[in-house]
Amino acid sequence: MAAKITMEMIKELRERTGAGLMDVKKALEIAEGDMEKAAEELRKMGLAKAEKKLAREANEGLVYAYIHPGNRVGVLVEVNCETDFVANTDEFKQLVHDIALQIAAMKPVAVRREDIPEEVLEKEKEIIRAQFEGSGKPPQVIEKIVEGKLNTFFKERVLMEQDFIKDPGKTIQELVKETIGKLGENIVVRRFCRFELGQE
Repeated sequence: MAAKITMEMIKELRERTGAGLMDVKKALEIAEGDMEKAAEELRKMGLAKAEKKLAREANEGLVYAYIHPGNRVGVLVEVNCETDFVANTDEFKQLVHDIALQIAAMKPVAVRREDIPEEVLEKEKEIIRAQFEGSGKPPQVIEKIVEGKLNTFFKERVLMEQDFIKDPGKTIQELVKETIGKLGENIVVRRFCRFELGQE
């Protein structure tokens, strides 16, 4: 027998997730009234919707400045969405603030891996290969190691692939997709600049 879905349950889940009424009701029905499963279902639905929105133009948004306490680190970041209405929501502003915090703390060098200049990647590969020179490992094994270490480099140095400092269970890419699902618009982290006192 299917669990009875009450208005209280719908209200509670809406407040928890910020999802739309019909989505909440559908998720509760799928999860047979289990709040945790319904919340997980909403996350999946949000991510699926987010994937569809990724192709849409995003020319509005915010340029946000963050100065870390102590005034030694500063970040300037541009995050775009589709409308100025969404740009002015608390959820969008919170996302932009969280991204600025991430940049200040984790020192990424690029937004996406394809933004990293080819010469930087070649230099990184050269350094990794040099570590295994004379190790007696076959060239194909060394190339596999280079590939693995390069993926680690991307995870550490590419903003969208970094683990979110406030919730290491998700990447910045997943955080952005979740916000797309909630706000219903495409969101693009366009560019950033990080300043640290005394550093080039």
